[in-house]
Amino acid sequence: MAKPNLQVALDNNTLESALGDIRAVGNIVDIVEAGTILILQEGTIAVRALRALFPDKVVIADTKCADAGSTVAKNMADAGADWMTCICSATIPTIQAAQKQVKEIQIELYGNWTKEDAQSWLDIGVTQAIYHQSRDALLSGGSWGEKDLAKVKMLVDMGFRVSVTGGLSVDTLKLFAGVDVYTFIAGRAITQAPDPAKAATDFQNEIIRIWGK
Repeated sequence: MAKPNLQVALDNNTLESALGDIRAVGNIVDIVEAGTILILQEGTIAVRALRALFPDKVVIADTKCADAGSTVAKNMADAGADWMTCICSATIPTIQAAQKQVKEIQIELYGNWTKEDAQSWLDIGVTQAIYHQSRDALLSGGSWGEKDLAKVKMLVDMGFRVSVTGGLSVDTLKLFAGVDVYTFIAGRAITQAPDPAKAATDFQNEIIRIWGK
């Protein structure tokens, strides 16, 4: 079982603050993400900036694309994104159109989706899924539990590389011990920490403690 990646999600309201955060932690994390909020605020300039700063890292555009897959994905790819996210409610043609423009599409899992839906994504060559506890659900009192772990394990068993995100903390990681998680995605737990570099390092150290190098 490989060591999971650590990805930082930059859901900042301004490019200036996002760049401040990524300069502090970019050399510690494995993957950098232009978050949905940042892209909505700043557009493709955010993706271009991350690519310029980290030419050798995977850069993700978290567009949660639901339509116009080809156009959105081409814009993100032209800006330097390697991967892009599509929301799970996007149609198969939308996802396929996006696949033609970027190296990989990740399916963001929100709300109601089924194992049959997941199989339809595999059938068109999508191999990455993001299991998500939404910000709003967590603010309403939600938390990680056995039902979440069961769904993550199901997706892994189906053949997906599964990323996990939503209110993660260093202490949360041990819940996933023994699960072949591809990437842990942390946002505010890193960027809003008193010392973001220490927070990112703590995440990496805990991942190594549980999964090894």
